Amino acid sequence: MKPRALTGFGVVSAVGIGREPFLRAMADGDALAALVARSSREPITSFDASAYAGAVVTEVRGFDASRYLGEKGLRTLDRLTKLLLVAARLAVHDGGLKKDGLFVQSSPERVGVVCSNAYGSLEAITELDRVAVLEDARYINPAKFPNTVSNSASGYVSIWEDLQALNVAVSDGNCGALDAIACADIYLETGRADVLLVGGGEALSEGLYVAFRRLGALEEGALGEGAALFVMEPREHAAARDAAPAAEVIGYGTAFVPPPGDASLLHASGEAMETAIKNALADASIDPRRVDIVASSVSGIHAFDTEELSAIQRVLGHDVAIAAPKSLFGETLGAGGAMAMAAALAWMHGARPTPLVRGLPSENIGTVLVTSIGFYGNASAVVMRRPTFDAA
Repeated sequence: MKPRALTGFGVVSAVGIGREPFLRAMADGDALAALVARSSREPITSFDASAYAGAVVTEVRGFDASRYLGEKGLRTLDRLTKLLLVAARLAVHDGGLKKDGLFVQSSPERVGVVCSNAYGSLEAITELDRVAVLEDARYINPAKFPNTVSNSASGYVSIWEDLQALNVAVSDGNCGALDAIACADIYLETGRADVLLVGGGEALSEGLYVAFRRLGALEEGALGEGAALFVMEPREHAAARDAAPAAEVIGYGTAFVPPPGDASLLHASGEAMETAIKNALADASIDPRRVDIVASSVSGIHAFDTEELSAIQRVLGHDVAIAAPKSLFGETLGAGGAMAMAAALAWMHGARPTPLVRGLPSENIGTVLVTSIGFYGNASAVVMRRPTFDAA
């Protein structure tokens, strides 16, 4: 892929909402550790967890979308949509596309969205099913039915921000946000848009928590939520509008190795992860030794963590620094790659990588490999670097 400039970003996370609060939080290691520890002890507010003793999740505490979007039009929207709407609003202003809600650069018909979520419609489906089963189907709120469609959240982003170019929803589990980068690259290359909001979101809900609890996938890690959207555009377009990039994306790779049998529900493939990393490095035309640190998708699920770490070390060696952003944000599934990219961006801007799984990073981080291993034999990787050009 050609180097793509990331000229702005909007993030809604457990450690901060918006560029400056997020970067400040990521730069203060002690405060960050205290925040994560405190979060695990506080009552869950994103759903009623009273029936699940000992439940631990990583929430966006005190999230109030109306602070960023106003009161009007939020009543029928689900939590995922609100997370993504706030991330989008922050991104278009941070990237200089809008000021005070109005386009000041580019134009609505040339700006689009490529957004990932894995289980985004589950909250709405569960709510409507509960009403139908426990009460009566006649009491289902038709205004909430659109939320059951997996691409509704990205659709609302386009509507609220008047983004009239393409709108693509990517649903590829944990790899979705990194795969959205590849999709966006193709659409930029073919002229479908000049600028794209790219990333992912995932929201906590009771149905999601119960599903992972029953699968036994919450032994060591915690489910999380959040949204991160980046303003991604060709370098020449960014330079033409004097937009200073926060980072560049320079390579992408993906691979899939099927489960050994049809009966396998979950499959961790180190082979797919290894191939995806090699493909990403080749696409970026960089030597593995130039990678300063890996933003891995290690999340506390032992089988997947082991396969991913082994694959990283087979390609990059045993001395490479590996961090686990999901220890801060939780397992955010379809948003995981985007949250890891946000962490990588913070590291490039001076934050010390934490928590480290293995190795020690260089003092100045210039190149980051972001990895994501899927639950079903898939894996993806993206290479990011500190910008090599500034706005004119």
